[in-house]
Amino acid sequence: MIHQAIADLLGYALRAGLIEDCDRTWAANRLLQALGMDSWEEPESVQDRPLEEILKDLLDWAVENGRIEEGTTSRDLFDTELMGRLTPRPSQVIREFQARYEESPEAATDWYYKFSQNTDYIRRYRIARDVKWVAPTPYGDLDITINLSKPEKDPRAIAAAKTAPQGGYPKCQLCRENEGYAGRMNHPARQNHRIIPITIDGKDWFFQYSPYVYYNEHCIVFNGQHVPMKIDRSAFRKLLDFVKQFPHYFVGSNADLPIVGGSILSHDHFQGGRYTFAMERAGVEKEVSFPGFADVECGIVKWPMSVIRLRSADDDRLVDLAEKILTAWRGYTDEAAFVFAETDGEPHNTITPIARMRDGKFELDLVLRNNITTEEYPLGVYHPHQELHHIKKENIGLIEVMGLAVLPSRLKGELADLADALAEGRDIRADEVLEKHADWAEELRTRYTFTRENAMGILQKEVGAVFAQVLEHAGVYKCTPEGREAFLRFIHSVK
Repeated sequence: MIHQAIADLLGYALRAGLIEDCDRTWAANRLLQALGMDSWEEPESVQDRPLEEILKDLLDWAVENGRIEEGTTSRDLFDTELMGRLTPRPSQVIREFQARYEESPEAATDWYYKFSQNTDYIRRYRIARDVKWVAPTPYGDLDITINLSKPEKDPRAIAAAKTAPQGGYPKCQLCRENEGYAGRMNHPARQNHRIIPITIDGKDWFFQYSPYVYYNEHCIVFNGQHVPMKIDRSAFRKLLDFVKQFPHYFVGSNADLPIVGGSILSHDHFQGGRYTFAMERAGVEKEVSFPGFADVECGIVKWPMSVIRLRSADDDRLVDLAEKILTAWRGYTDEAAFVFAETDGEPHNTITPIARMRDGKFELDLVLRNNITTEEYPLGVYHPHQELHHIKKENIGLIEVMGLAVLPSRLKGELADLADALAEGRDIRADEVLEKHADWAEELRTRYTFTRENAMGILQKEVGAVFAQVLEHAGVYKCTPEGREAFLRFIHSVK
C-alpha cells in the first residue's frame, strides 16, 4: 500500500503542476525521508485517485508504523509536511503570480487560488462538507453556512487575546513567518503555504487565501509587521489601493475594537475575495450629502446594520470623506439613541469599512459600530442578544456584516436532531443538547406543522430569520423611523 500511495502522490503532484518530470526522483526521496523510509519499490502503474484518499493511505501507514500518533492534529501536521515537500519555493510562486498579473489581475488570482487548492493548503474535501444555503429575508437573500473546520469562539476570549502578552513563533497565524512553518499541536502546519508580496499605501503587505474559504476566493491581505488592527485614514487608503490593483475583488476590514471586531485583533489585516454579498446588492434607501463633498455620491444603505455608502471616480476624495466621518463618529455621543463615544475612558465607536469597484467607480461602505456593554447585555448592546445565542453567539465581524452567517459546527447535528424532534412531536426541553433551542422551537410550532419532509427546510428558513435578527441587534441605528432620524442626526453632525 505505501509504495502505491507514494507513486500516486507523485502522480498527483505532476498533474497539478507542483513538480515536473525532472523533479520526480528528488520528490520521491523527499517523501521517503518524511516517512522514515530508505527505499521503495515503484509500482507498475500510477493510479489517478483523489488527493484525500492518497493522503489517508499515507497517514494510516504512518500511524500503524509509529511515525505519528493517531489524532486529527497529528495527521494534519504530517500530511501538510508531505505536501510541503512537493510545493514549489516562494520565489517560484511569486514569479509565476507576477508573470500572470502582467496578463491580468484575474489571471493571477485564478492561478494562485487553484495553486492554493492543489497544494492542499485549501483542503477542498473539507470545504465541500460545509453546510450552505440561502435564506430569504426582508433584506434580501442571506447566505448561511455551518462551518465544520473552526471551533466556536467566545467574544471575551477574543477580547482578551488583543491585550495578551505577545510571544512565540510565529506570533500569530497571520504572520508572514507562517510560510513554510512546520507547526505544532497548538499551531497549524504551513509547509505548503505560499504568500504573495504586495505594496499598498507605500507599505509592505502580503496576499494569501484563507484555508477555510467561507466564500469564493476568500483572501486575506495582511501587514508584514505584527501590529494591531487600526481603522484610520491609512486603512481606507490601503483598502482602495488594493481594489485598484485587484478590481475584480472586494476587500474590507474588521473593526478595531473588541466585541465588534474580528477574531485576530493583534495583527493588522483585511479580508477580501471574488464574491457578491447581500449588503453589496442592497440599494441606497436615502441619499445624503456632506459639506464640501458634493462631488461624492453618498447614501444610507437599506440594510439592518448602519451603513453609509460613498461612491466616486476619485479614490482620494473617498479617503478624505471617510476620514472625516470616522473622526466624527469616534467622538459622537447621542444619549437618546444610546450611542456613547466612551464610558470611563473606554472608547466604543469605530467603523467596519468595505471597498470595491463598481461600474468604473470606487465604492466604500462604512458600517458604524459601537461595542458598549451593559448589565443586561454583558457581551454587547449591539451584539446578538442572549435569546439568539443558541444559533449565533460569536462576534459579528466583517463577513457577517455583509450578509453571510458563519455558524458553529455544532449546529449541523443539532438542527438535524431538532428537525426529527419537531417532526415526531417530542419534548425538546427534555433533551440535554437541544434544550437551548426549546423557546425558539415552541414558537415555531405555533406557526408550522412539522413533518419529516418539511422540518429541515423550515428550520433553514428560520435560521435565516434569526440571522437577520442578529444583524438588527448589531445595527447601531434600527430600521425604524426613530432609528433613521437618529442616523440622520449623526450624518448632519459631520462637518
